[in-house]
Amino acid sequence: MDPTPSLAAPKLFDLSGKNALVTGGTRGIGALCAIALAEAGANICLVQRKPTDDASPNLETYNAILALGVQVKIVHCDLSDIPGVRLLFQSALDAVGGRIHILVNCAGIQRRSPCVDFSEKDWDDVIDVNLKSVWLLCQAAGRHMTPLREGKIINFCSLMSYQGGLTIPAYTAAKGALGQLTKSLSNEWSQHNVQVNGIVPGYIATDMNEKLLNDPVRSRQISERIPAGRWGHPKDFAGPIVFLASNASQYVCGELLVVDGGWLGR
Repeated sequence: MDPTPSLAAPKLFDLSGKNALVTGGTRGIGALCAIALAEAGANICLVQRKPTDDASPNLETYNAILALGVQVKIVHCDLSDIPGVRLLFQSALDAVGGRIHILVNCAGIQRRSPCVDFSEKDWDDVIDVNLKSVWLLCQAAGRHMTPLREGKIINFCSLMSYQGGLTIPAYTAAKGALGQLTKSLSNEWSQHNVQVNGIVPGYIATDMNEKLLNDPVRSRQISERIPAGRWGHPKDFAGPIVFLASNASQYVCGELLVVDGGWLGR
């Protein structure tokens, strides 16, 4: 692995000239991360589902990044379409001119049901989007980055990488596996100067947690257990994502960076 560059500390976080491929970047944590990377100087390629004929494209994140003066592209892919996912990384490479320095896997879905009633379709849907598509993108990125000896891969894991949860067996299985996959890839690719790490969000006020937020009893119980005294917000991930995407984390390999207001430490 290359040494950390001899730069002034603020310069280590500069992403000028880097190209970042981001899934899940149209809303919530993913959108904030895409914008934060752009604020640090990176060009962004957003993965979005192709809008239906009767729907307007979601350009909120795109326009926010465009206003920052960096390049921004959109490639269309439904991450539940595994054949399409297999073509996605090459499509992104073509869109940005042949080089991707940073991959951020932030897309994810949730299905809730008691384990005895959890359907096989829901299981397959969650595993495909939250694990298999991530694996395929990581593998494609590794094939691209390792010969070039430069790259950062950041996978969004979960508290369920550590805990079992309730009524979310597929999500827990996927996120548990993703934490271990992140370490496995890091073990192989660190020697090639490709750092693979994960971010573990705690309870964050996003639409994925809407059901919990709307449950006054459960929401209160969660808030009371968080030492920070509040649910997290997508903007809490601006610093962590830029750190792991930059030279500042050159010697950080196979780590799962927990951003949870202290939940796991309690």
